[in-house]
Amino acid sequence: MVSKKVAVFDFDHTLITGDSFWPFLSYVAGKRRTYAALSEGLVALGLRRGEKEESARTFIKRHLLHRLLAGRSSEELKEPAIRTRLWQKENTPLIRKLREHHEAGDAIVIASGGLDLYLPECLRDIPYDALICTDIGIKAGVVTGEMINGNCVRLKKAERVGKWLAMNGPFDESFGYGNYPHDVPMMELVKHRIIV
Repeated sequence: MVSKKVAVFDFDHTLITGDSFWPFLSYVAGKRRTYAALSEGLVALGLRRGEKEESARTFIKRHLLHRLLAGRSSEELKEPAIRTRLWQKENTPLIRKLREHHEAGDAIVIASGGLDLYLPECLRDIPYDALICTDIGIKAGVVTGEMINGNCVRLKKAERVGKWLAMNGPFDESFGYGNYPHDVPMMELVKHRIIV
């Protein structure tokens, strides 16, 4: 019987050396507007009263998505996605490890808090079987700015990865590659954990 294996990789600060979200927003709206939107979000966060249903990071992310992306056509975001791919610096040892898993026939899952608006472009030359990330609503070709499956980070990311593993398993061996502390909940789902 052939062993069934899976390798789950985080993207930002794991497969690449930096963060993809901020460069993408800057390529879409410009650095000045991005920083202005961040400042507005921080002020709004400070005025938030008793609304603790989401983390501060998710609150800010939601604000930035509405402020900088909502109302734009999905077509308009293709060029910033390409620029984000060209900007990113691959973490060569981790990319090599991913390719080794792929060549061995292991299932490859990319799990990221990044957006589905640009990650497929960033992963264009990287083999994978599933992409789990922050999905952004699009209606009639126009971006809504809504995180339709929630912010795919920490516990939410682990929840979604867990569902994928349950639906596609069982696996004889499982590997996880991520960074501390953000990917700890996801890493608890796999047998072999490699902290980058």
